[in-house]
Amino acid sequence: MRLLLLGCTGFVGRELVPLLLSGGHHITLVSRRLPSAAFVAQPSDHLHWLQFDPALEQSWRDSALCEALAQADGVVNLAGEPIAEKRWTAVHRQCLEASRLETTRLLVEAIKTLAKPPEVLVNASAVGFYGTSPSDHFVESSPVGSDFLASLCSRWEAEAAAVPSTTRQVTVRIGIVLAADGGALGKMLPVFRAGFGGPIGTGQQWMSWIHRSDLCALIRDALEQSTWSGVVNGVAPQPVSMTTFARELGRSLGRPSLLPVPGPVLQVLLGDGAKVVLEGQRVSSQRLEGLGFTFRYPDLPSALAAATSSRSR
Repeated sequence: MRLLLLGCTGFVGRELVPLLLSGGHHITLVSRRLPSAAFVAQPSDHLHWLQFDPALEQSWRDSALCEALAQADGVVNLAGEPIAEKRWTAVHRQCLEASRLETTRLLVEAIKTLAKPPEVLVNASAVGFYGTSPSDHFVESSPVGSDFLASLCSRWEAEAAAVPSTTRQVTVRIGIVLAADGGALGKMLPVFRAGFGGPIGTGQQWMSWIHRSDLCALIRDALEQSTWSGVVNGVAPQPVSMTTFARELGRSLGRPSLLPVPGPVLQVLLGDGAKVVLEGQRVSSQRLEGLGFTFRYPDLPSALAAATSSRSR
């Protein structure tokens, strides 16, 4: 397939792009930034780079981007500013919204102008769609939550769902992605390796997670398998509490995991963004098994063992 990828040059893209290239796909990457060394090293005859900000309307007037979209059999849109890395000031909230809603809206509008739209659009969302709860168990059919993140995810999904009916559309509600070189785990590893790790906040909040390799395989299958459509939860089968996560991470590293990180510390650093880490939600998928998806890392010990092995550093 000829693929157009948006928001795929960072933490997830570092593994997703090589996986798709190994499957024989031809990829055009759209990014606001110049390619990093990791992407420059990929085979140039199957990988092309376009430097545009897909959240800006003028980007979609450029002939190079329009041509790449017109030639694409499939599109992956993972574009969006990180949720929990900055305080949610009014300016940052606008950035969180624009990077998701405007990018997806402009992408879908451009698709609608094509005589032959792409066969498939795989669009990201997040488990934040469900809101937070210490006790509820959420699946794909669960209703949307009532907080800022739930509203953002709901609007994001609505923009993606507006593609023409001839384009098969898959929305992946992604949980906490585990790999050693980024994301939540990447930030926790130095602290745990130093022997100062422990649960964040009360430790009772749920963590709905997925190993990055499984997420990338899921996105690949959503592109390639015509039976995939609609919403799927991109999470492993076994969500865990923060206390369990900290204990298993300490065990995988041979380090203690006894020192809790107080919630107020995160709130000072992140403001409302701390909500993502301090509250959480218990999410699983009712659809993935029926779609024939098999997890390489279905349980937390195997996922952490893979993520913290010497090969992953």
